[in-house]
Order: sequence, then structure tokens, then C-alpha cells
Amino acid sequence: MVFDAIQSGRARGRDPILVDTAGRLHTRANLMSELDKIRRVAARAADGAPHDVLLVLDATVGQNAVAQAREFAAAVPLTGLVITKLDGTAKGGSVVALRRAVSLPIRFLGTGEGIDDLEPFDPGAHARRLVRD
Repeated sequence: MVFDAIQSGRARGRDPILVDTAGRLHTRANLMSELDKIRRVAARAADGAPHDVLLVLDATVGQNAVAQAREFAAAVPLTGLVITKLDGTAKGGSVVALRRAVSLPIRFLGTGEGIDDLEPFDPGAHARRLVRD
């Protein structure tokens, strides 16, 4: 399916092509091993693919996000993190722990449900938000 999606997108002149593997549980070995297969198939479909592999983490899970990041980073070569659900009670304090645990850049923060609520990560602004709130 990934191979066909990439071929179809390229034929239509689409760039970038996003592959969403949502629903993976880091505790399910068979689902995690499928991630590497998806990576290999993408590499066959397009030179250098995947060009970016972002792990999206829910800020409401707190320190469990660190365990998830470690497991996913062991399964596939991640290039960055996206932290979502920072519009509710979660403050995103696990951001520092995540950065230390997996040494990956935090690329975006999700502060709402719309596309305009996904913002590039700014460490200074995030620190001010933590202290202010």
C-alpha cells in the first residue's frame, strides 16, 4: 500500500507524500516490526525515502512518552518529534526528558485541533509557557 501511495503521489506531482502509521503501540512487537517494513518499502518506491520520520506523541501521557520514544527510535530511524495535545491540562513538561532520552529535535507542538494549531517548536516560547501556566 505504501509503495502504491508513493508511486501514485509522484505520478500526480504531489510533494511531500505523507504516510501515517497511527495506532502503533510500542508494546506490540509485531506492529513495531511493520514500521521497518514500511520504511524499506518506501525506500524502494523513492530514492532516499523516507526523508523524514516524525514520531507524534500525546503530551497527556507524561513520562510514558519517554518510553514510547525510546521504543520507536529503536524500531525505526526517527528524525524528529511532534508533541500534541498541549491545549488541555498537559503542559508538556516531558519535553526536556524526551529530548534527553532520544536526542531528537522536537519539530512541532500541537496546541489545538486545527492545522493552524500545529506550530514549529520554539524552546524559549515553550519554557515561558511552562512557567506562565
